[in-house]
Amino acid sequence: MSGLLALLDDVAAIAKLAAAQLDDVAAQASKAGTKAAGVVIDDAAVTPKYVTGLPAARELPIVWKIARASFFNKLVILLPVALLLNAFLPWLLTPLLMIGGAYLCFEGAEKVWHLIVPHKEHGPQQAETLDAAHLEEQRVKGAIKTDFILSAEIMTISLSQIDIDTLWIQGTALAAVAIGITALVYGAVALLVKADDFGILLSAKGRLATTKAIGRRIVKAMPGVMVVIATVGTVAMLWVGGSIIVHGLHDLGWHLPYEQIKHAAKVASAAVGSTEGFVRWLVTAGLDGIVGLATGFVLIPIVTRAVVPITGWLFPEKA
Repeated sequence: MSGLLALLDDVAAIAKLAAAQLDDVAAQASKAGTKAAGVVIDDAAVTPKYVTGLPAARELPIVWKIARASFFNKLVILLPVALLLNAFLPWLLTPLLMIGGAYLCFEGAEKVWHLIVPHKEHGPQQAETLDAAHLEEQRVKGAIKTDFILSAEIMTISLSQIDIDTLWIQGTALAAVAIGITALVYGAVALLVKADDFGILLSAKGRLATTKAIGRRIVKAMPGVMVVIATVGTVAMLWVGGSIIVHGLHDLGWHLPYEQIKHAAKVASAAVGSTEGFVRWLVTAGLDGIVGLATGFVLIPIVTRAVVPITGWLFPEKA
């Protein structure tokens, strides 16, 4: 009888340990996913443009193609690479993270620059000169490439936020982040690209005047919604990218930007009362965003006048 009780105690202890480890996985996944939120917002804001100008019947299949590739990129390629780097070359993570942060700064600053200096879009011209199947193939390839870059950034940011060294917890937490974020992003994208169709359906076939009015409002609201999402995505890119640059410089030994931002946030939060925590976050995020915008503006001429021409020379078939 005593042996059975001892066995039950051991089982209970193992169950408690497993539950605690599962809690660790959930906590680490939640923490990592929250830090990558800026990239997630941008991913959701960028993707709908890849179905613009294509038949409505192809919108959801295209979103599914991109989502399926995103799952593969994160779980099969990026997750094991991230874990291997963390295990054997951890010193590489900060520079790689900063490269990804610089990419976010460049993308965000380029969008701001295009608002200041409008440029001619090429998408509609492509739609006129290419057949739908060819255009769809090009759009899907472009979306998958963009998703891979954003996914790499998401996985690297997520891994940097996991503070438990157990390999299986790191892997499981990263897998949970990858699955959750991909489902969230492409579920939201699917809803966004079909929202106007749903509004048209309501306005055309609704039995009640109220239903038809709601449908018309949805159709009218969608362009504004997309603008808001794109704006939030751009701000989030600059904030996250700038934060990565500042923290990366801090980790590499240049502490001034990090300490100055931290000091400014502390001073601002001390001047308020009940909203001290929010003000501290707001000032930090705002200054990180300014760093991101400045970094992006510096990178724009470097990328457009050096990187792009060199890439076109090395890979003329992809220029």
